[in-house]
Amino acid sequence: MTSFRVAAIALSAVLVVPAVAVVPPTRATAAAYVPCPAVKPPVPPPAAPSPPPVDAVQGAVGGQSLATAGLAIPAGAPMAPAVTATSWLVADLNSGEVLGGCGPHEHRTPASVQKLLLAAAMMPRLDPAQMVEVTQADLRDLDPASSLMGVVAGGRYSIESLWLGLLLKSGNDAANVLARVGGGAAGRQGGVQAMNDEARRLHANQTHAATPSGLDGTGQYTSAYDLALITRATFAREDFRRYVATRVAQIPAQPENPGFEITHDTTLLDRYPGTLGGKTGFTDLARQTYVGVAERNGRRLAVTLLGAETAPLGSLGEATALLDWGFALPPHASIGHLVTPDEKKYDGPVVAVKGERHGQAAERSAFSSRTGLSLGAALVLAVLVLATLWRRKAARRGASRP
Repeated sequence: MTSFRVAAIALSAVLVVPAVAVVPPTRATAAAYVPCPAVKPPVPPPAAPSPPPVDAVQGAVGGQSLATAGLAIPAGAPMAPAVTATSWLVADLNSGEVLGGCGPHEHRTPASVQKLLLAAAMMPRLDPAQMVEVTQADLRDLDPASSLMGVVAGGRYSIESLWLGLLLKSGNDAANVLARVGGGAAGRQGGVQAMNDEARRLHANQTHAATPSGLDGTGQYTSAYDLALITRATFAREDFRRYVATRVAQIPAQPENPGFEITHDTTLLDRYPGTLGGKTGFTDLARQTYVGVAERNGRRLAVTLLGAETAPLGSLGEATALLDWGFALPPHASIGHLVTPDEKKYDGPVVAVKGERHGQAAERSAFSSRTGLSLGAALVLAVLVLATLWRRKAARRGASRP
């Protein structure tokens, strides 16, 4: 066996690395399933179609701990309150840290909390002073018993008045007008498309709007996590914060219609200390939904909940319990984060191989690093050995020549 072959075998030997099994990040392996603390409502909700499944990659947006249909809370944290909501999330809007959640990425029907997505999409493109005329088509498909601001066909209203009607009275009529005007030549459907475009920009990937108001539509879903992203975007705007915190607003008179006053629908304003604003929602399919923000000692927490029942606490009572729980956690408590529009990569920690004990994933990662360094050293050593052998053989050949 030549010295070169010996060196080659030695080189191949030091390059042999034990194979490490790699498990793709699935929802089953990314986070252990823990049932959400739940209260059984006195009246069972009506049957509803099963929501679409959550893609494994999208379910891990914001962190692998969020990739669960069950409960996710920080290690050592007190147990989250039991609620009827089938999905919820508490997040710090200042730091972007997610404090806890139940099925945070699960598809749920939004009802009127979807109006926040309309605001996120349309506020940057609409002048609040612009006057717009309401058309009969804006009102044609609205149930008179649904939530309405009270605009009339042929009436002219400022965009600002429409925002107030949308957020104070949950006006489905105001939503249709705003979507139609903001949708440009494509009209209301263009406004809905802009909402979906905004959802993609925010990485609210479980969200799809079919109506501007949140009235039920085919294939219309959101998630508690997505609502937190949308809430963070809207509450970053001074005009939105001003509108959503308004208690009473006067809508100017029209030539053939008197002016009228609108008051804020029931939220936690003046009922929960530090509340900056919120939005309720309800349809038979969505049940009760809620988004709210409160501030305490410099911490600004958002709570989003979907699929709540009227009793025993209702969405506002459940939001209160979840906010109390969130404010009681230390500031560093976190199970993930709210991604930002410019964030290209999401958290993707090493996923434990099936049967791996707690802590082994980190050890494996450290082993991989050490192995990489060892391989580099081995390569350098092998090259030096080959060079030495080459020089020795060349010297022997030179010495044997006449």
